[in-house]
Amino acid sequence: MQTDEQAIREFVSKWISASKAGDAQTVLGLMADDVVFLQPGHAPMRGKAAFAAAQSNFHPSSFEVDSQIEEIQVVGDWAYLSTKLSVTVVPKAGAAPIERQGYTLSIMKKVEGKWVLFRDANMLAAVDD
Repeated sequence: MQTDEQAIREFVSKWISASKAGDAQTVLGLMADDVVFLQPGHAPMRGKAAFAAAQSNFHPSSFEVDSQIEEIQVVGDWAYLSTKLSVTVVPKAGAAPIERQGYTLSIMKKVEGKWVLFRDANMLAAVDD
């Protein structure tokens, strides 16, 4: 039987794979309906619909992610994980790549036996050349 920690690690891998493939439906299926994303300098993004709307304009020519899970803690049907994350987005039409690095803190909950993203605090900052 798979442990909760293993399931969460697989969740992260699935999120990254789906994101790289541009599979928005899979990514949306990994989050709670009332998900909230926190990002520096921006108002919270609330709900799947807001995430889907933000992603509808996101069509890079390539998208690379390096995610290193630093901690996972599970308490019943709730869990949090912290990651060190590096993202490089290469926009279409030859624009310069956008690189961001930093840490995230994610809260997950188990719904009907499946882990979903409930809250995410993304502290990525632009990488200076």
